[in-house]
Amino acid sequence: MPKPLPSRSGLSFCRMHLEKSIIIVSKYGIKMKRVTGIGGIFFKCQDPEKMKQWYKTHLGFDTSQYGAKFEWLQASDATEKGYTLWSPFPDKTKYFDPSTKDFMINYRVENLEALVAALKEEGVTVLDEIETFDEYGKFVHILDVEGNKIELWEPAAKP
Repeated sequence: MPKPLPSRSGLSFCRMHLEKSIIIVSKYGIKMKRVTGIGGIFFKCQDPEKMKQWYKTHLGFDTSQYGAKFEWLQASDATEKGYTLWSPFPDKTKYFDPSTKDFMINYRVENLEALVAALKEEGVTVLDEIETFDEYGKFVHILDVEGNKIELWEPAAKP
């Protein structure tokens, strides 16, 4: 029997359930992980600099030009670090278009090329081509069933 994960806010999850929830079998019988975690929370606000300063002053966020990084260790390899980015954007940004929402979630993925191919086969709207940035990794944007823009990110391999 798998061990339960630590309780958070009264919730407890079984490790086996969590692992099963991120492995999908394609229509061709190929098993693959899709989303492996949340890479970032991006949201619109009137004054991103003022927002970062408020969170730094009152909640202790260590902010930079991109927001704040929350580092953690990988469950599969406790020596490997990862992070989730908290990032305010100007309220007039076009980065979240075509979604009309004031937020966008970035999801970490394991194999972006394979995932994009599978999503296209499944009829998911893929908004752009995969872009690669040496320091950060690979990115692409999709729309969910309600038209929310989602950023998929495969982190760059560690040298």
